[in-house]
Amino acid sequence: MIDGARVRQQELLGKVVLVNFWASSCVNCIKEMPALVQTHERFAPRGYETMAVAMAYDRPDFVLHFASTQQLPFKVALDLQGEVAQAFGRVSVTPTSVLIGADGRIVQRWVGEPESWTTLHNLIESKLLRT
Repeated sequence: MIDGARVRQQELLGKVVLVNFWASSCVNCIKEMPALVQTHERFAPRGYETMAVAMAYDRPDFVLHFASTQQLPFKVALDLQGEVAQAFGRVSVTPTSVLIGADGRIVQRWVGEPESWTTLHNLIESKLLRT
């Protein structure tokens, strides 16, 4: 995490989680960030978590600046060694998002911005109902 904390997989079990791989230099990533914030704020009280993972090539100072100036309400991680991107199927394109169910299994993966935020919200809603 940008604050130096580490998130362990066990901490996320039981929650519906959207992992978003992004870069501060990615125009589409920056464009979708307000929708990610709105989605997080809408569902977080019900056990939903968002984790924005900055790519290994992104400059940490740029990531820190963006996260603080935009007051991102969710966890932001620096994937300095690319280990998280590797663990999620060698993510190399940003934005890429992965929705994980409360059981820890991948529900859906998007490369690029979701085609429909309403569809994503409905999917999150359906997964939250099952927890």
